[in-house]
Amino acid sequence: MLTLAILGFLAEESLHAYELRRRLSELMGHNRPVSDGALYPALNRLREAGLLSRHAEPGGGAPQRQMLELTEAGRAELLRRLAEPKQSEITNGGEFFVLLAFLGQLPEPAARATVLRRRLAFLTAPAGFFSANGKPQRIKDTEDPYRRGMLVVARAAQLAERAWLEEMLESLPAA
Repeated sequence: MLTLAILGFLAEESLHAYELRRRLSELMGHNRPVSDGALYPALNRLREAGLLSRHAEPGGGAPQRQMLELTEAGRAELLRRLAEPKQSEITNGGEFFVLLAFLGQLPEPAARATVLRRRLAFLTAPAGFFSANGKPQRIKDTEDPYRRGMLVVARAAQLAERAWLEEMLESLPAA
């Protein structure tokens, strides 16, 4: 998830690591804070893999700033990850939202539609947080008001997301 977000933001523009961290925190911080201990090793791995480069830029009266830039190999890797997301990036809401934040960078509308169809298929399959006798527990059968609240909120979010996905898929060509 962190790698995808780094590649996505750097595909939009070159960034100083501090600004990149701020944007990552805005996008993902509510799910998982972005620490320096996670960010800098990830940046080093991506640089060593040839997916991003670093160059010095004048700091406007301050010391030079190290700017991060996506390489052509990095752009290709971003597009591959967007077109062929891992299953967890489809099924996990936080990971899917990171994917969704950059899905518009995929140049082929049919490829975007394929990803959205995968998410819609996941949301359409029966599932739940709790089960009884091997079946997802329904809202009306849940006595605990807090668990019922979880199910009510999740159902509303799922219906809203499904409606949005269906609307988007109507506007995109089939794969």
